[in-house]
Amino acid sequence: MNWQGRRVYPLYPTCRAPAQDTQMDLWPILQSLALLTFANGTPVIAKKIFGSRLAFPLDAGVLFVDGRPLLGQSKTIRGVVLSVAVTAAAAPVLGVSVATGALVGCLAMLGDIISSFIKRRLKLPSSAQAVGLDQIPESLLPLVVCQNALSLTWVDIIICAGIFLVGELMISRVLYMLHIRDQPY
Repeated sequence: MNWQGRRVYPLYPTCRAPAQDTQMDLWPILQSLALLTFANGTPVIAKKIFGSRLAFPLDAGVLFVDGRPLLGQSKTIRGVVLSVAVTAAAAPVLGVSVATGALVGCLAMLGDIISSFIKRRLKLPSSAQAVGLDQIPESLLPLVVCQNALSLTWVDIIICAGIFLVGELMISRVLYMLHIRDQPY
């Protein structure tokens, strides 16, 4: 048992709990989805609140060898710092350590940065939609790395990534209608 009273299973070859425990524990999935939402939603809310104030580009406007921006203007130092800080602060409320929350925030932002880098290489403009590429790295990277800390199974990780992908597409449209996002994606 861990400090929250849940059973902790070592990695089995099948990545499943012993046969007598057939009930799925949804709490780790809900915790993970909440952390991902804080990590990925904070930069969007920060942009709405602060506008262009303190929005220094993460890539400092550097161009890659292909002549295109390294990441683009929408990836800011403010967004990364606030994402990590807010996710770390929210983690204890969800029953997760501050360190795990900060790590989830860092890894979600790293996944988002990787997505932006790939999108620039594909000649997509900053803030262009790329379904899957926009959601999977920023959800899968923190889920896989923090698997044990979040008590996730491999099935939980797949479920979380799928829910995050669909949920992010739906929530983005709502945030656009509420004039919080600039694009509906």
